[in-house]
Amino acid sequence: MIRTTVGFISSKYSYNLVSRFVLPVKYNQLCLHTSRLLNVKGKEITMPSLSPTMESGTIVKWLKKEGDPIQPGDAIADIQTDKAVMTFETEEESIMAKIIAAEGTKDIKVGTVIALTVEPDEDWKSVEMPDASRQPAASSASVSAPASAPSSSSNEVVEPPPGQTNVAMPALSPTMTSGTIVKWLKNEGDEISPGDAVAEIQTDKAVMTFEMEDDAILAKYLVKEGSQVDVGQLIAITVEKGMDWKSAVIPTSTKAVAKESSTAAPPKATPSQSGQPAPSDQVYGLAVKRLLEEYAISSGSVKGSGRPNRLLKSDVLAHIESNKIQKVFLKADEPSATGKQAPTTKTQISAPLKSGPSTYTDHEVSNIRAVIAKRLGESKSSIPHSYITIDVNIDKLNELRSELKAENLKVSMNDFVIQAVAQSLIQCPPINSIYKNEQVTRIPNVDVSIAVSTPTGLITPIIFDTVKKSLTDISNDVKSLADKARKGTLKPNEFQGGTFTISNLGMFGIKEFSAIINPPQTAILAVGTGRDVLDTSLRKKSMMSATLSYDSRAISEDQAANFLSVLRSRLENPSFRSIGSNH
Repeated sequence: MIRTTVGFISSKYSYNLVSRFVLPVKYNQLCLHTSRLLNVKGKEITMPSLSPTMESGTIVKWLKKEGDPIQPGDAIADIQTDKAVMTFETEEESIMAKIIAAEGTKDIKVGTVIALTVEPDEDWKSVEMPDASRQPAASSASVSAPASAPSSSSNEVVEPPPGQTNVAMPALSPTMTSGTIVKWLKNEGDEISPGDAVAEIQTDKAVMTFEMEDDAILAKYLVKEGSQVDVGQLIAITVEKGMDWKSAVIPTSTKAVAKESSTAAPPKATPSQSGQPAPSDQVYGLAVKRLLEEYAISSGSVKGSGRPNRLLKSDVLAHIESNKIQKVFLKADEPSATGKQAPTTKTQISAPLKSGPSTYTDHEVSNIRAVIAKRLGESKSSIPHSYITIDVNIDKLNELRSELKAENLKVSMNDFVIQAVAQSLIQCPPINSIYKNEQVTRIPNVDVSIAVSTPTGLITPIIFDTVKKSLTDISNDVKSLADKARKGTLKPNEFQGGTFTISNLGMFGIKEFSAIINPPQTAILAVGTGRDVLDTSLRKKSMMSATLSYDSRAISEDQAANFLSVLRSRLENPSFRSIGSNH
């Protein structure tokens, strides 16, 4: 959209007038930009409410720069809330036009404009800066509060009593200004655990689930299902677990208003039962109170990090851990004359408190693992994988292995599978192919790759001309290549290439799995472990599952099924093969 206007400026004086004449604020969108295009009205991105108790946030880092395109789901900023540093995502396609709140800006109130975006086809350099008249109501209210007359009691911001939290309508999308309560998923009196869904809310984008991040009890609904509520308006009340939820204090107003001004008297905190005097500017709930009593700590010695004047449980736990404070158990003595029990303390040494953030160790990704991850990611996203599974009776293979073992010839089940696969590929040439440059190329040689796990990642050394080798030759090659792979002494020509791959996890007891194709190959066989089952005559037999993952661009379903049928026939009837020949 292009905005136009008619100006009565003569060409003789146009330069001086345009460069010096200042229009009123309401006409500022008619001013010419240096690009000679009219200013673009940007879409405001406001500080979102990323947690139920969040009232302000800090911009830790902008993940998009001015002029960067934004796709739906892109992360645009890391924001520190009252809980943690969280990533702020957008759901609209746009361009980051102007960053208003710089990195490190602290205590930005929810609803304050922090950035501007424009449509993808608009000139982001000519975006219009918002003026004071378009700032969020919360910001303007907080600025004008000291000069305005005292409001009525119905609009006063009253700090909830200790242990109670007034839950406001969150901003579930960057452009959300109001939402509709579609359905409450918890009833009054229900307990809430971190991550529990509390309500389904219809935003300006879709119906989204609103989750809580704290242990609590849902005490009271303040709005009914189907009600449309502005962002920031109170919608529910929660209390800490252990409190009487029926005694929750209902606020006189649920309107979305700013925090109380600095002239308001701070809420009073009740002293703990341990006799420790609590400072008048500390507010805390029952869980915090219990910790203070158990460890005989004065609330004044712990600095709260919650909302103004609020001491959190995590603050007390951190204080206990940093100062290595031991727990003090309270034991009641005989009742005093007043009828109350005189508390006496008995100190018992308890196990050290294990609290605070969990530890972790960063492990650098090796180059091999990085390449594997990249190749497998490309394979899974670009190759249309299809899967087909077959069961093979391996009773005769087990008998043959026992006979060879008696003759001091040790070969594994995997060696038999490799030899059978090589013979099957000769009989089914469409499977022995590569897909490159949108063309299918059938390879005359059979070079079977085998997946070998190493400390640095998975690698696939190659048994070249597999079909020409005897069973003992294959067994020796597998052992030699696996040893080189684990020592990291494989040469590039020993693991680059190959026409078909086998991945065998039978030695780990894996019954069945699907493998990812190793491009440009068009197929890979996943082999599971042998297992005993009962047939229809209740006789025991050993079965093995094999799953073929194939590229449906190069291999059809009937070709894949034919290959597995040939493979099963060769594995179930191994008597025609000798140890030193493949005829």
